[in-house]
Amino acid sequence: MSSKRSVEERVEDACKRHLDQLGIEFYRKVDRINDVIDTALSTAKSKSGGKGGSYPDIRMLIELPGNRHLPVMVEVKGRAGKLIKLDGDEIELVTVYSSDGSISKKTGKPTHLKGDFNYSTVSNYAVNGAVYYALAVLDSDYDECLAVGVNGSIRDGDLTLEYETYYLSERNHRVPKRLDDMTDFSFLCAKNRGNLSRILDDLALSEEELERKAQKLEETLEKRVKAIHQRLYDAEDLRNLLQTNEKLHLFCGLIMAGLPVEGQANFTPEDLKGNSSESNNDGTAIMARIEEFLRAKGRTEDKVKVLSNLLSPVFTRREMWRVHSGVSLLKSLFRQVYDEIIPCLDTDLRLDFTGKILNSLNDWVHIENDKQNDVVLTPRFVTDLMARLARTDRDSFVWDSAMGSAGMLVSALSIMERDAEQRIKDADELVEKKRKIHEKQLLGIEILGNIYVLAVLNMILMGDGSSNVLQGDSFNIDKPENFPANVFLLNPPYSAPGKGLNFVLRAVKAMECGYACVLIQENAGSGNGDVYASEILKHATLEASIHMPDKLFHGKSSVQTAIYLFKVNRPHEEDDLVTFIDFSNDGYARSNRRKSSQEVNLRDVDDAKGRYAEVLAHILGKIAVTDYYTEENGLLIRDNISLNGDDWTFTQHRKLDLRPTEEDLRKTVADYLSWRVSQAITGGDEQ
Repeated sequence: MSSKRSVEERVEDACKRHLDQLGIEFYRKVDRINDVIDTALSTAKSKSGGKGGSYPDIRMLIELPGNRHLPVMVEVKGRAGKLIKLDGDEIELVTVYSSDGSISKKTGKPTHLKGDFNYSTVSNYAVNGAVYYALAVLDSDYDECLAVGVNGSIRDGDLTLEYETYYLSERNHRVPKRLDDMTDFSFLCAKNRGNLSRILDDLALSEEELERKAQKLEETLEKRVKAIHQRLYDAEDLRNLLQTNEKLHLFCGLIMAGLPVEGQANFTPEDLKGNSSESNNDGTAIMARIEEFLRAKGRTEDKVKVLSNLLSPVFTRREMWRVHSGVSLLKSLFRQVYDEIIPCLDTDLRLDFTGKILNSLNDWVHIENDKQNDVVLTPRFVTDLMARLARTDRDSFVWDSAMGSAGMLVSALSIMERDAEQRIKDADELVEKKRKIHEKQLLGIEILGNIYVLAVLNMILMGDGSSNVLQGDSFNIDKPENFPANVFLLNPPYSAPGKGLNFVLRAVKAMECGYACVLIQENAGSGNGDVYASEILKHATLEASIHMPDKLFHGKSSVQTAIYLFKVNRPHEEDDLVTFIDFSNDGYARSNRRKSSQEVNLRDVDDAKGRYAEVLAHILGKIAVTDYYTEENGLLIRDNISLNGDDWTFTQHRKLDLRPTEEDLRKTVADYLSWRVSQAITGGDEQ
């Protein structure tokens, strides 16, 4: 037996003795704790990625006040430096290999392939292993768990232990939160459990942690969708099998089939039997599950029929369900979606999930109807900004008449729910308010059937099966009279009349109060908005004009955009001041990478979060914490506009001071003298 194992055994024995001394009941690897936890651990992949199950060194089930039972997973190691491994500020878990492994002398094959999952961190580090086990427990009926890592080493002949404890919960989106000053197991004693319960209840994610979690989840989803699409692209016989719209339908349908439905058994890849008849095959099985899913989520039969008609052509194609080597293409793809995509969607974070699918596929080829740059995903940080600029809160009625994948509605929904949670303390009242928000306070319309599918799935993923998400031409669908819209959010098709301002005019004429916030081709406000721009000013006040980064859509659209914010039901007056901001530097660096294996191409390089917060503060009349955009540096201007609707852009109000300064004179003289010296040295000056 190696000395390393001997030290690890001594660490485990020391932990068990300490727990015995404290009177805390614990369970070893071979012990049963209860059916729920035992099943969760035994069915999870082992720490090496195999099917042998997950078995922590020590397990506990601590009873806290209020009949609250807290699982505790303990993993021990016995080597210096093996307590915890971090990736930046986060606990590193399962990663992927960036290259093929060395050739095994035994098999003659690489020990691993590029892209394979790498479990070495959770196998070799105490805290990382404990967190891995805790996540498996959260896959059961438990919604919280403690992960304790204990590492020991021999110093001067004595065993020295070090501890780290993390709390994981569904409430905190499974993000591990460190418990400070937990230097042994005494915090689990009966006398300390009341205090422990209070500590755990106070461990809430900060706004920054929530944003980091959301961004990481978005990046993970986008990478995994690209990886699946890469497989379709690399296989020559599949490359031209599906058009982009069909791929959208394929992904959405497979996700709907794989999502859990309350009261029904999960639909898994094993439910696809590879039958080969026209009426009974993997495609018809998936379509039957999709229809069950939609009904379970509250979709009416007419909407189920509309969605089924959109999705069924791709799933009933013979090439998709025909069996090759014992498995159909649909089953193979569904297994990837089930294993890699569905886990990303099991969260109550409000993200534009299906927009990310659209974005991933749009990296490769243009979407149908995209010849005018009409179908692009508005980044979440922009939709969040727009929803906040429009003063969205728990009582808002939010309307988007060209909703795309419903990204605007998703951002608004997140803000509305968070505002309700902060302001409503009664639990029953909060539940009822959230139900009303979902069912009564959102209205979205999309004309393109393929994109409408994305919006429906998005809203279902938001926990909403009954929102007013409609397909059709918004100019032929009147806003319901019982929908008092006071927030209008829009990224319109720029090929529409007035570059899309026709949507805005219709909205501000229909609204009685509130704000309209639109991301639009900037020159719509500099004379290219036809008659719509001036007409809008008869019904609404332009409050702000924000010049957006020129690479906002990083390769998917080259159009220069701006955000225009209007206060509705108040005609603009010539002496009204408008806030103009040059937001071309928003703190993000962007690159256009089309290869699906590349990393996500958006990086925060210059306090993007602070910059967005400052822009919001300037326009909402708040005190800005930073000073990136000021009247002194010329990036913020307050000026009036005409009523012609042709001078809304930042550059039209920028005043350039062309008078030379003393510094300009010094630089000119210095440049001239430098040139004379260089000419004299090289012999080029014969004067």
